[in-house]
Amino acid sequence: MAEKRDYYDVLSVSQNAGEDEIKKAYRRLAIRYHPDKNPGDKEAEEKFKEATEAYGVLRNTDKRGRYDRFGHAGPDGTMGAGGFDFGNFEDIVGDIFGDFGDLFGFRSSARRQRGPKRGRSLQYDLEISLEDAILGTTATIEVPRLETCQKCHGAGAEPGSKLETCPECFGRGQVTRTQGFFSMSRTCPRCQGEGRVVPNPCQACNGQGLVRITRKIKVGIPKGVDTGFKIQMRGEGEAGVNGGPPGDLFVVFHVAPHERFVREGDDLITTARISFIQAALGVDIEVPTIDGTARLTITAGAQYGKRLRIPKKGVPYYNHYGSGDLIVEVRIETPTNLTERERELLAELGRLRGECSDEDNHGFFDKLGDKLFHRHQHDDADDTSKQD
Repeated sequence: MAEKRDYYDVLSVSQNAGEDEIKKAYRRLAIRYHPDKNPGDKEAEEKFKEATEAYGVLRNTDKRGRYDRFGHAGPDGTMGAGGFDFGNFEDIVGDIFGDFGDLFGFRSSARRQRGPKRGRSLQYDLEISLEDAILGTTATIEVPRLETCQKCHGAGAEPGSKLETCPECFGRGQVTRTQGFFSMSRTCPRCQGEGRVVPNPCQACNGQGLVRITRKIKVGIPKGVDTGFKIQMRGEGEAGVNGGPPGDLFVVFHVAPHERFVREGDDLITTARISFIQAALGVDIEVPTIDGTARLTITAGAQYGKRLRIPKKGVPYYNHYGSGDLIVEVRIETPTNLTERERELLAELGRLRGECSDEDNHGFFDKLGDKLFHRHQHDDADDTSKQD
């Protein structure tokens, strides 16, 4: 019989190695030499057995202490033939591979779950108008989701029929396969781990216990929401399994572009067009708001592009008191189709301001018109880019 190798050498760790280091070393070797990855390879099976034996001793504080003092003879009192306790093999492997779930297609019986399972949560993307985002409202949405079958109440069997014990696993939910020196359990492929089968499936849900239904749900749209805001509606997701609770519904808002207003944080931006005479002399105008109109005073000498604020006519603060402002940008328009008298008056104004002479009666207006025309072109370009 070949002499056993030192357990620390087997796992390639030092005698001062901690529990995590030993566990990682064994996990690496177990994945490499596992018989499911090396079918029929006796050498790999022996290496797997050797690594498992070493880990079975070094992971146990008491056994490791006796091994460090007396060598392989130390832990013999608690081991079976050959120095390895096969009765604890599944616990050792489960301790490692339980972290991986179904790494090699098996699952430790201690980790098998057949209890209630929570339903899947859903997400619904809802497009709303800027008015809805500012004023708040209620919307009705249609959500397709899985719900508990009302005919079989989620059992999956026709009313009056009963579930039967799975003949494949005899109700254990797992089947055991023996290979070489060890055995391994995996989820039963026939009952999918439930331990029971449906001899007479429910016709309404085809034995699934769940049916897909499109449900109308009312959604409250809070004031002040913006694109990307999300609300959680508990219990409005898909139904749970085996008595588990339903999932949740997450509604994500997307605010559509508006033809008149642009949102900047909690402020709204709009424009007001006035003549250059109104800009020079000042004027009071009515400005549209999201829910009506507001009075705005434009003082004399207003320049093109000047921004004026109307307090608290913007977007309400989400989950807070107060609102942003309505910001009005001044746009100055150039008059067209002037009468001869209007031209004379403008020329007179130009002469008074020293901006035109008697020889050039059109100088003031031409200069002013060109200036405002170019600004108007720039404004139209800005409006087009905002619409895009």
